[in-house]
Amino acid sequence: MKLIKITLIIFYFTISISSKSFCLDNKILVKVNNEIITSIDVLNEIKYISLINQDFKNFDKFKIFEISKNSLIKEKIKKNELYKNFKRIEIKDEYLEPLIVNYFQRFGVNTIDDFEKLMNLNNLQAHIIKKKITIELMWNQIIFKKFSNNVKINKELIKKQLLKNDKKNEYLLSEIVFDISDKEKINNKFNMIKESIINDGFSNTVLQYSISDSAKNNGKLGWIKETSLSSKIQEQVIKTKIGNLTKPIQIPGGFLILKVENKRDMEISLDVDKEINLIVKKKTNEQLDQFSNIYFKKVMKDIKINEL
Repeated sequence: MKLIKITLIIFYFTISISSKSFCLDNKILVKVNNEIITSIDVLNEIKYISLINQDFKNFDKFKIFEISKNSLIKEKIKKNELYKNFKRIEIKDEYLEPLIVNYFQRFGVNTIDDFEKLMNLNNLQAHIIKKKITIELMWNQIIFKKFSNNVKINKELIKKQLLKNDKKNEYLLSEIVFDISDKEKINNKFNMIKESIINDGFSNTVLQYSISDSAKNNGKLGWIKETSLSSKIQEQVIKTKIGNLTKPIQIPGGFLILKVENKRDMEISLDVDKEINLIVKKKTNEQLDQFSNIYFKKVMKDIKINEL
């Protein structure tokens, strides 16, 4: 239970995505090991993505269907791994419900009753959405347990950079993290992503291509201090104009593209220790997210996926 508390504090809260609805006969579409995904499951995922991501409705029906199906496949793979580590997939309401309320505040949710009303209003079952969120949080718990000791952060270097006079910027960033197959070339994949951004918009391209959990939040990272970025990423971001994309940056588990949404002067806090702790938390989450992508790929190799 202590580990759950630590994980919920350190690992930023993200949840699964969903989208636009259309009618389907209920049938089994995919088997992920012994888990099945039905057309009704996909329909519910579509409705949920539609609630979380308003831009998703701009896709054609085929893309909506495929993204929702793949989202469920990823969830089933994580669920399969959870059963290897836990007897039950559950988190006590006292820990789970405050996170749910916090995430859905943008929809006017202030209590768990408000959350349940929101789900009913969108023809979704609250207990199913709670289970989806639980799977994500417990997956994060596994990643934290396995890889927290591998997180490398130099606090002294952070402090030194923070106190430099020429490090006073912060950037509003969004990301796409992608990987390439053995047969793909990085430039070809990058050009495909750029073309998709032009045709479908950035947030929809995130849903199609990004393997990061930030895809569930349209790839949005929020305002990031320049001092929070690694030197390699910092170099790319600094020379990228507002509204443009960085070149692909190789990171553990794939490649990173950042969109520089905006830039502003950084407000330097008088409490240096507080600033350092915030940067450490950001860098910890970033590294854990990379480990999550690597571990997911490893787990996926042992999963049998049969589309019917």
